[in-house]
Amino acid sequence: MVVELFTSQGCSSCVAADKLLDQLADRPGVLALTLAVDYWDYLGWSDTFAKPEFTARQRAYMQRLSQREVYTPQIVVNGVGEAAGADRRKIEALIRQAQKGKLAAPTIRFLRRAKVQVGQGRAPKDGAEVWLVRYDPRTQEVAVKRGDNRGQTLVQRNVVRDLVRLGSWRGRPRTYSVPAASSEDGMLKTCILLQAADGGRILGVLQK
Repeated sequence: MVVELFTSQGCSSCVAADKLLDQLADRPGVLALTLAVDYWDYLGWSDTFAKPEFTARQRAYMQRLSQREVYTPQIVVNGVGEAAGADRRKIEALIRQAQKGKLAAPTIRFLRRAKVQVGQGRAPKDGAEVWLVRYDPRTQEVAVKRGDNRGQTLVQRNVVRDLVRLGSWRGRPRTYSVPAASSEDGMLKTCILLQAADGGRILGVLQK
């Protein structure tokens, strides 16, 4: 079960969502990830964790979920449902719904020499994509000096640092090379997401 929070340090309404994500990160069976977007940076504070690829991922969800625009804070659950990032009631409902709709996933495993293998299985009509995610499991405290959250120290957890598309998957076994981390921080955790193409349902997860 993957819960993704799209947030920004320059967004005043994101503070409550960051706190909720922190709580979800402790729940067994839930991989809770914080993805910082960059489209609010112009308001006076450049998010210290934001990357354009995180914004691109949210835009893919926007199109897949037939939304008019991206917004923060937003939580996406398993690629199939979304809610305002602090709407606990709706998010809990999405988690329960996703748990009931679990699909049989192909085997995903790490190999030697920085490779990962996805086994045989039933692929979506338009195929799937294999994503590498590296995130920091530690609590991050960020003192915001400008913008709407000026003077506040924000607390964020499971902050994604790398998001890399490794390739496509169409049902047959395939092996992918895993690039080196962009950061030398040995505390980062690695996971692999198998996801229907263009921001679709998450089909499988492997955590290292």
